[in-house]
Amino acid sequence: MSKQKVVVVGNGMVGHKFIDNLINHDQADQYEVITFSEEPRLAYDRVQLSAYFSGSTADDLMLTSGQYYEENGVKYVLNEKVVGIDKAENKVITASGREEAYDKLVLATGSFPFVPPIPGKDQPHCLVYRTIEDLEAITASASESKVGVVVGGGLLGLEAANALKNLGLEVHVVEFAPRLMAVQLDEGGGQLLRQKIESLGVHVHTEKNTKEIVAGEALRYSMNFADGTHLETDMILFSAGIRPQDELARQFDLDIGERGGITINNFCQTSTNNIYAIGECALWNNRIYGLVAPGYTMAKVAVSHITGGDESFTGADMSTKLKLLGVDVASVGDAQGRTPGCLSYVYQDGVAQVYKRIVVSEDKTRLLGAVLVGDVDAYGTLQQMCVNGMDLPENPEALILPAFDGAASAGMGVDALPEAAVICSCNDVSKGQICCAVQEGATTIGAIKSATKAGTSCGGCVALATQVMNSELEKLGVEVNTDLCEHFAYTRQELYHLVRVERIQSFDELLAKHGKGLGCDICKPTAASILASCWNDYVLKDEHAPLQDTNDYFMANMQKNGTYSIVPRVAGGEITPDKLIAIGQVAKTYNLYTKITGGQRIDLFGAQQHELPLIWKELIDAGFETGHAYGKSVRTVKSCVGSTWCRYGMLDSVGMAIRIEDRYKGLRSPHKLKFAVSGCTRECAEAQSKDIGVIATENGWSLYVCGNGGMKPRHADLFATGLNDEMLIKYIDRLLMFYVRTADRLQRTSVWMDNLEGGLDYLKSVVIDDKLQIAGELEQEMQHVVGTYQCEWKTTIEDPEKLKRFRTFVNSDEKDTTIKFVEERAQIRPATDEDMVKFVDATEPAMA
Repeated sequence: MSKQKVVVVGNGMVGHKFIDNLINHDQADQYEVITFSEEPRLAYDRVQLSAYFSGSTADDLMLTSGQYYEENGVKYVLNEKVVGIDKAENKVITASGREEAYDKLVLATGSFPFVPPIPGKDQPHCLVYRTIEDLEAITASASESKVGVVVGGGLLGLEAANALKNLGLEVHVVEFAPRLMAVQLDEGGGQLLRQKIESLGVHVHTEKNTKEIVAGEALRYSMNFADGTHLETDMILFSAGIRPQDELARQFDLDIGERGGITINNFCQTSTNNIYAIGECALWNNRIYGLVAPGYTMAKVAVSHITGGDESFTGADMSTKLKLLGVDVASVGDAQGRTPGCLSYVYQDGVAQVYKRIVVSEDKTRLLGAVLVGDVDAYGTLQQMCVNGMDLPENPEALILPAFDGAASAGMGVDALPEAAVICSCNDVSKGQICCAVQEGATTIGAIKSATKAGTSCGGCVALATQVMNSELEKLGVEVNTDLCEHFAYTRQELYHLVRVERIQSFDELLAKHGKGLGCDICKPTAASILASCWNDYVLKDEHAPLQDTNDYFMANMQKNGTYSIVPRVAGGEITPDKLIAIGQVAKTYNLYTKITGGQRIDLFGAQQHELPLIWKELIDAGFETGHAYGKSVRTVKSCVGSTWCRYGMLDSVGMAIRIEDRYKGLRSPHKLKFAVSGCTRECAEAQSKDIGVIATENGWSLYVCGNGGMKPRHADLFATGLNDEMLIKYIDRLLMFYVRTADRLQRTSVWMDNLEGGLDYLKSVVIDDKLQIAGELEQEMQHVVGTYQCEWKTTIEDPEKLKRFRTFVNSDEKDTTIKFVEERAQIRPATDEDMVKFVDATEPAMA
């Protein structure tokens, strides 16, 4: 039987989702798929586009690959625009003249950014925010600009503002409506969002209608507004909404809505039955959906209809939860209260800068919508209540009022959710599907992801999916095990408390009192970290050394060829010429590869085991100490030059960075810790991506907490503002030691805070308000760590017995001759397998 040919025009997120659904369908072998993309690459994650400015590459954002398509028989053509549809012959024509016949045609052409018809909008440095190529143009323009304006204060506009801020520009947001996010937020929410964003240094101008863009006097352009005012800027970024990309359908007689968009029915068919439209180009019930989740649902429906199924599209939940410029914002259902007869409950805390509003039905039995700004912990509960039409509690206001006197916050457990409740809206995964996966043997969140795809897109549902999984496991009689490992029936937090309360000094003592067996690779390093956090002993003491993992044991990071890298501490990134020369001399003597790290330190690669003490002897003699790059501990405090050198610097960021790094160096913690201090809100040190971020303002220090880079970057949360030096240190002391006390093994500060009941607000109550009455203890414990600091390498090189650990061979001082390097860009690098063959060929005699 011949296959049906499906042509997909557009390979964005929704076009790819359609293809992915089809090639994973039971009837996939009955279809031949070819897709055309105008862009030079296959589908990538536009939702995470702003991550590009935080270091993610185009490859990091990719949703698929040519290899994946080829393995599944999908043909793809890049840089090729489809310009014609021949409905009579069932074929499409591309810009290069290529003709491709189809049995089913799927239009997934997406949308394009709307640029208001303003005179002057087409000049250089007037850009849009939509594709990776747009981001590259923005980056190039920003390098020649000091001030940037974003036209549009909606979701994408604020994302774009954050991007410009991260690029170091002074940022203004110009919005035609009277408030930010006018579509999603009500007046109260919009006002608070504006306050929060302005406090971060972003200037907001609402009710501004731009008449023209002309040459500026001080800067490149002047934006002249209809009210007679003007604003000068170097670059302009338009983010004023989207318009459906319906040009192709419009030219070839498919039905189009009055305001654009390809009209579709409940099966995503256009006015021509064998042509479908999905995503932001499609108009369903006179509505264009500008989020990816409805597009994914359309893709699923179209696949169902093409393959003979009966699924239909009946609208989509537009609830949104975002962090915009570090501010938590969420909108659920009828957030603006437009339903006739609806009632509202509003909670507003001007001190904590929190705004919450729920909209309920006239009889107060159903939740219709909600707005949350500053505290979005209730989002999951409210969204599920709204989407699933669940009964409201007797006092609906309890859903948004804070809990007092230790009472549990109002909410509902996952057991209250119906089976049809959508847990992962990106991939349309219901609670029932997750429960089925558990019943079929998926007992970890990784297995749940593999079985259902829940949590594999934006990841926002992972916490809820985990709760559903654990609940189902318990129903099946499976105990949800929180033990650290088979040797300790305790969590890391419980072990910490046992060590602290019983003043346990060694792993053997801990094992004898509370464990069993001999220990393993999980509990030994965990215990080592806890003991170090509590008592700060020398990590290579005889009773502690066997607990350490490889990096801690050799106090250096093992690299791919068995050699080690060395990172001396460079507090705050400040280093003298003499110290630079000393590092250079050491690198030259031992022929080490050198590289500046992202944390303003210098990595020295290629040291063999026996060389470590020799190198450290020279570094310590030159005034260096260990940078703890090998440990789950405080790594680095990045800084800009601050008020000492910078024209914009408000406070001495270098001095504060050095003070912080010197104070917390040596602190062992559940995960590695990174800090940064910026001298002003231009944020050159990228403090808002660190575990502890400090930014100078004219009112003192602002403290941000629990951000991180890595595989899953997270923006830090604003914790306190207007702090003097002493209060800043006091809050960091308390927060870090509370983290060390209560976090799980290998748990980042961001995950730790998110898992605390009450999240950021609870953390503030503990650290700032001393709710638990332990602030004094936390400060004392930190002072003990500070007071007992020692450079582990200095201690080591002064002990001949300890130095014996660093011999490559037990019975010889020889080096390992199997380690080979080759030269590249005037430095060494590890030899590859191909290189090693050449070494062998060069040393073995030729055969006769």
